[in-house]
Amino acid sequence: MQITTQPVAADPTVVVLVLEGELDASNYQAVIEAATGARASGAQRLVVDLGAVTFMSSSGLVALHTIALAYAGRPAPAEEEGWQAIHSLGLDVDAGERVAEVRLAAPQGAVIRVLDRTGLSRYFEIHPDRDAAISSF
Repeated sequence: MQITTQPVAADPTVVVLVLEGELDASNYQAVIEAATGARASGAQRLVVDLGAVTFMSSSGLVALHTIALAYAGRPAPAEEEGWQAIHSLGLDVDAGERVAEVRLAAPQGAVIRVLDRTGLSRYFEIHPDRDAAISSF
């Protein structure tokens, strides 16, 4: 997994997190750390560019949910709670909440199917490309 953060020149409060490869248990924590690091450095809104993500496991879902909670100023479920993190994600999706500070851009094939099947496509605004996601704020 390659992880890159790119500030948006036109709006320094927005950062793009570009992910390339498979998002799974081996790297989801690094994704969370990159996103929360950008938040700690002053980013208020985040675009997660999933255009080059070829696979996303349940750990990837936990990463996206944890990032959304961080940008909303809410605590994430403790990692040692394991499946509680997935349960928490389900509760937020079922509540009909929508994330205001995080957008997803360009998910492809298998990734969009995972987002649809888990309901995360209702939780996040999803845009066809990075520019559309940035413009949506």
